[in-house]
Amino acid sequence: MWDKIYYLIMIPMVYIAFATFIGGLIIKFIIVFRSKKLTGSYAIYPKSKYPLAAAIGESVIVPTAFKKQKLFWLMIIAFHIAFFLLFIGHLELIREFKILQIIPHDVFLGGGIVGIVLIVSVLYFLFRRFKSPWREISVPEDYVLLILLFLTFIFGSHMSLASRYGIAGFDISVEAYRQYLSSLFTTSPAISQGILASPHYVLVVLHIFFANLFLMVFPFSKMIHSVFIFIAQFIKRK
Repeated sequence: MWDKIYYLIMIPMVYIAFATFIGGLIIKFIIVFRSKKLTGSYAIYPKSKYPLAAAIGESVIVPTAFKKQKLFWLMIIAFHIAFFLLFIGHLELIREFKILQIIPHDVFLGGGIVGIVLIVSVLYFLFRRFKSPWREISVPEDYVLLILLFLTFIFGSHMSLASRYGIAGFDISVEAYRQYLSSLFTTSPAISQGILASPHYVLVVLHIFFANLFLMVFPFSKMIHSVFIFIAQFIKRK
């Protein structure tokens, strides 16, 4: 029975999660661009000569947060950098990209620090919402999303650290992950034998399960603002 559940989580649910994520984003874009235009001007002055660069800077570096709350800003920057490195690591888990190996390194980058930074920053964002005034403007989905992120990162970080440092005999190789993930992208899904035969199989399943849930919930949450923030900043500056 468990084998069937694991299969459902690692293959059909992955496709459903990505379909829901992409479909949800499309729906949100349609709703936003078909909504009534607000009257008045929301332009930011003085106007920048390079609105695209200014919008990217505001979205990524978040100078407004730096002015108001330094620790919050630091956690945002740490999360952005770590998440970018995590994204690169997952690309390398699909297949090897020579351009990403200009400086030879093990997958993942950071020797386990990336996962720890993500866990710490998400815990900060979560517990910050228990404090006023953020508690009053938070809704249940805010906590659910952060908890799903935390669980996704904790299991992923555990696997990365265990694999890199040989903790508890962790025996799932990068090649085993590549076989599984590449099969998903080529629409010929199969769980590699290297994962199936491992006693740590359940950790992979839990990591993927919580990641799937996050992807399915994300487009319908307030966190969707992270997708629109660059567009909004660019419109204000153009």
